[in-house]
Amino acid sequence: MTVSAARLAQAFSALGHFYIHLFTAFYFVIVLALEAEWGLSYAELIELWTLGALLVGAGALPAGWLGDRWSARGMMAVFFLGIGASSIFCGFAESPTMLVVGLAGIGLFASIYHPVGIAWLVRNARKQGKALGLNGIFGSAGVSAAGLIAGGLIDLAGWRIAFILPGAVAVATGVVFLACLRAGRLAEDGVAAAAAGPPASRRDMLRGFAVLLLAMFCAGLIFHATQAALPKVMAERAAALLGGGAFGVGALVAIVYGVAGVMQYLGGHLADRYPLKPVYVLSFLIQAPLLFAVAGASGLPLVAAATLAVLLGGGVLPAENMLLARFTPQRHRGLAFGVKYVLAFGTAPLALLAVARINAATGGFGWLFVALAALAAVVFAAALWLPGDRRAAPSPQPAE
Repeated sequence: MTVSAARLAQAFSALGHFYIHLFTAFYFVIVLALEAEWGLSYAELIELWTLGALLVGAGALPAGWLGDRWSARGMMAVFFLGIGASSIFCGFAESPTMLVVGLAGIGLFASIYHPVGIAWLVRNARKQGKALGLNGIFGSAGVSAAGLIAGGLIDLAGWRIAFILPGAVAVATGVVFLACLRAGRLAEDGVAAAAAGPPASRRDMLRGFAVLLLAMFCAGLIFHATQAALPKVMAERAAALLGGGAFGVGALVAIVYGVAGVMQYLGGHLADRYPLKPVYVLSFLIQAPLLFAVAGASGLPLVAAATLAVLLGGGVLPAENMLLARFTPQRHRGLAFGVKYVLAFGTAPLALLAVARINAATGGFGWLFVALAALAAVVFAAALWLPGDRRAAPSPQPAE
């Protein structure tokens, strides 16, 4: 495979990572405009994304299977075209039912990226660690840009354009991808992954994998609940910092995720240089009080606490991925990461229900973030049971 093809694969994979996080996050800003136009409550509108959020996780295993059995490149084309078309459909929705259908399409096509796109990147990257680190930054940038793009487009032209324009860009990306594929610029198989280090014992694998299942479940709830609630929290407690309006709220959310985005790359360096277990444990030990602070903070303290909490949530991912690889036999590693993606995105419906129900019951989000702080404390306690480090040679792992 030529070097240009490897770089092209990395570029499309990075764009895909940006798009999945953009399209699965921007509804939480768009919903602020829908409240006024459709006369529905915030809780009712948030619940419209529940099916889409469920499909992001539920579709991961079949998408990965199709990528292996049929074509990774073909599935990537389906991802770009499908997620874009679904977003455009949302922009023309005239009722909550139509919007549910469009959002479900976004969720279904979004489920393709992680099990297919990350594996495709690993096969085609010559410098896999660098490629995965940069790819992780693009994913965080997608979350960060969601607020800016949606908020800016809403203020300029309304909520429909906030769906339609990004969707059109994704469809155009899919067309370019197909053109490169037809021209033979994208190879199916790439450079073999680096050999993994010596595996842990069977007993350590069983204990480590069990602990990580609980940790990844709780971490998924924290991520999705924070992502869903933060725009509304910023609108209620900190919007005046940037003048209010949808763009002001979106900009505050972008600041939080933008500053935190680089931490995943830095977290990879920490995971390479220090034992994995302490890195993992300390991240959640520090995150718990920060989430508790978000429960009652406002203004600049809210922005600071939220930024640090999200920063730690992203920065711990490289260590988590390396731990998961260590406690999984190499022949089952793809399946293990498929399970992770199901957990990571499958928790979204539960998180959304928690956000909607707690807001409806209390009129705010204080108790939500108290609960998230408790979940972080649970992960900290569980992670103490991880087997101690007997460091193996690092191997490339998927980045979220």
